[in-house]
Amino acid sequence: MKFAVIGLGSFGLNVAKTLYEKKNEVLAIDIDKERVEEVKSFVSHAVCMNSADKESLEALGVQEMDVAIVSLGPAMEASILTVLYLQELGVKRIIAKALSEDHAKILEAVGATEVIYPEKDMAIRTALRLSNPNILEYLPLISGYSIQELAPPDNFIGKTLRELDLRNKYGIQVLAIKELIPEKITFIPSADFMIKDSDILVILGEEKQLAKLNSQAKP
Repeated sequence: MKFAVIGLGSFGLNVAKTLYEKKNEVLAIDIDKERVEEVKSFVSHAVCMNSADKESLEALGVQEMDVAIVSLGPAMEASILTVLYLQELGVKRIIAKALSEDHAKILEAVGATEVIYPEKDMAIRTALRLSNPNILEYLPLISGYSIQELAPPDNFIGKTLRELDLRNKYGIQVLAIKELIPEKITFIPSADFMIKDSDILVILGEEKQLAKLNSQAKP
């Protein structure tokens, strides 16, 4: 696939490098010459330019990209204009990094198909892990829903999914169970699956219901 990564701060730089390592074509763009020099050996093309310039974007061929990722740090006006121009040039998928909820609303209004909050998501992830040691991973989905990896608390161990009845009690779906001994993954496990202390549950649900489950589960 073809990706344009616009903004080469820490987030953009790592996205660009990782995409290129995965054998994708990556066009990296930043107004800072030093950042462009830093990344040029790790991407397909690296260009120093102002992305808030529609003619320059078009001349560069960003309209041919499958996905554009916009991560311009504190430059809110530049990120908004960049997303607008990408949308006008016909880029189908535009992922933009937002600094606030208001910034996110504007980015969506001008054409972003997906808005991300890396710092906010990491803060939530860290807070959840610190507040409940059973939460191993957290992935926010659409508003109000998320996926969590949960180490089973003591009162889960030795019980079947039917006995736990998470769907009826909390509206939570068990998507998969990672078994460490022996190592394998069971997708959509049956109701008779018995939880072991070495298992990890991958669960999906409303965040308020996940929080309720976490508060009631005994560590």
